[in-house]
Amino acid sequence: QVQLVESGGGLVQAGASLRLSCAASGGTFNSYAMGWFRQAPGKYREFVAAISWSGGTTNYADSVKGRFTISRDNAKNALYLQMNSLKPEDTAVYYCAATDTYPKVRVRDINYWGKGTLVTVSS
Repeated sequence: QVQLVESGGGLVQAGASLRLSCAASGGTFNSYAMGWFRQAPGKYREFVAAISWSGGTTNYADSVKGRFTISRDNAKNALYLQMNSLKPEDTAVYYCAATDTYPKVRVRDINYWGKGTLVTVSS
């Protein structure tokens, strides 16, 4: 079993930056690809970004390309999402996720989920 705990969410103004963190425990962190998903009110949970187990490859949703950067530090069992140039439409609960099906990163492929951290971007 793997436990994932997100942190770093909050209320920021449009154009601001925010860094989300995900602390992992249990299981074998290095053996999982990791990802970030988000879910806005009334919307389905959607893919944001993913990173391979080694951190060598990444992929992003078109809506965040050029603004968000996913990274991981396996020595610290940590996952990060640097979010720049935030927009009101980025407002959502952001979830840390672990999967062994990379590069498949669909919601249904996720093995473990964090509880989420809320990001609110005001205009």
